[in-house]
Amino acid sequence: MPVPLVMKAIFRALSLTLLGLVLVAARLEAGKQVKIPRVGLLWLDSTASSRIAEFRKALRNLGYLEGHNMVLEFRNAEGKRERLPELAAELLRLKVDVIVSDGADVIELLRKLTRTIPIVMPVMGDPIARGIVANPSRPEANITGLTNFAIELSGKRLDLLREAVPGVKRVAVLSNLSPAQEAEIKELEVSARSLGIDLTPVSAQGPHGLKRAFEVVKQSQADALMILPDTGFLGRRVPIVEFGINRRLPAIFPAREFAEAGGLMSYGPDILYNFYRAATYVDKILKGAKPQDLPVENPMKFEFIINLKTARKMGLTIPAEVLMRADEVIR
Repeated sequence: MPVPLVMKAIFRALSLTLLGLVLVAARLEAGKQVKIPRVGLLWLDSTASSRIAEFRKALRNLGYLEGHNMVLEFRNAEGKRERLPELAAELLRLKVDVIVSDGADVIELLRKLTRTIPIVMPVMGDPIARGIVANPSRPEANITGLTNFAIELSGKRLDLLREAVPGVKRVAVLSNLSPAQEAEIKELEVSARSLGIDLTPVSAQGPHGLKRAFEVVKQSQADALMILPDTGFLGRRVPIVEFGINRRLPAIFPAREFAEAGGLMSYGPDILYNFYRAATYVDKILKGAKPQDLPVENPMKFEFIINLKTARKMGLTIPAEVLMRADEVIR
């Protein structure tokens, strides 16, 4: 066979071999399933809907599209605490890549069930007092995120309450008596003494705790009310707000949802911002970061909200200088 024909035959054989290899590689690639990250969300009830919406918005801004390059597995216990272990176990069976949740009780449950799946908390009281994180700058286990805790916040709330309603002398403080809140009450008592205000701490623990707490507040002859941060109070914000209005007790709350539900005032961390930030934690974890590499963040943004409609309903006139300091006035 002439040399040119031999070369042509060899070239053709090599071309066919190369084409075959390309086709095999293409088939193998097509057979591979691209891993879509799964993010688990576990909540006690549906009270955090606006917060979760902000979290989803942040994920979209980071390039995650539900059903395309990310799956959100949302589980809601609908207010039934006894369902939380079952729902948490379900997320573990789904082998989610990260779990997002808030509330000390839920975080503690998740910590008992897994020490490997990263857990991001968008909102947490004092994680050190609860024993969830020992070193916030370098979390030692699988939990990180953001807190809504700053012990000086309650003193600031008390000061705002006194400025908005001059003449306040006796304040009932609604709490769940967690370790973090006990520390907060001690700090609050120092502020109260400097302002000439008497404090009455009132526990709302237990299934009928809120009803009992309302009775204690009635008997205390308090002329104002303060609510400490607690996810349980958030879920029952409507009866708490209504109690304050019906008793004509000026009240200051720890989060905007209370003011939006009719509470007179709220002052605290911008929780929607916390949830937006939590999405960046999830993004970093999905890209390979470990919880230990992500320090727990303290609150960075705060907001003061006044509900002027409620003030009018209660016959209160909020001083102009206080209104000017509000980040938002509900009219």
